[in-house]
Amino acid sequence: MANNGPSGNRPMVGFCIFAAMILYIKNMVCPRCVLAVEQELKKLTDKPFKVSLGEVVLEEALSEKTLQQFREGLQALGFELLDDQRQRQIEKIKNLLIGLIQKGELEEHFSLSTFLGSALQKEYTAVSRLFSEVEGMTLEQYFILLKIEKVKEWLAYDELTLSEIAWKLGYSSTAHLSAQFKKITGLTPSHFKKTGNTRRTSLDEIR
Repeated sequence: MANNGPSGNRPMVGFCIFAAMILYIKNMVCPRCVLAVEQELKKLTDKPFKVSLGEVVLEEALSEKTLQQFREGLQALGFELLDDQRQRQIEKIKNLLIGLIQKGELEEHFSLSTFLGSALQKEYTAVSRLFSEVEGMTLEQYFILLKIEKVKEWLAYDELTLSEIAWKLGYSSTAHLSAQFKKITGLTPSHFKKTGNTRRTSLDEIR
């Protein structure tokens, strides 16, 4: 996704920009989040920039004063500017996985290790170890929780059959999805749907 910078600046369509500063932001999980961060940044700089989930790339570094203003603006919007390198890496992992779940295009034999190893250009064992140390759960456990929350969302909307949901999230069968759903929530998908259960968690709040 290519984004435009502030009024009077150059458009970002098909752009290639020298990254003088890269900022990492926590709690960005959807296109609306990207738009909100863009609007906040437009107030502070007229230089080209690109905003994507969890990341801002700027052609010119912000001053300390402007960076602090940006930090405060993000906090008011419910976001957080990350300084710690380990937290930055964790947030990047989460944004990759959340984006994947939001698309709903997982293949049946999807490999978490292959996907993250390729996306991050790092050994999966190192990535997995870091995630477990910081988050207190494995990457596999986190990924399952993301999928279950997406299942809840689709069940609540009542626009997809269970078979369609299973296919979109890479489950081998509805039985596999149902078993995992019950293990995590204590309810079958059909019971969850019938009771109109609203116990859902935003994907960026999963811990």
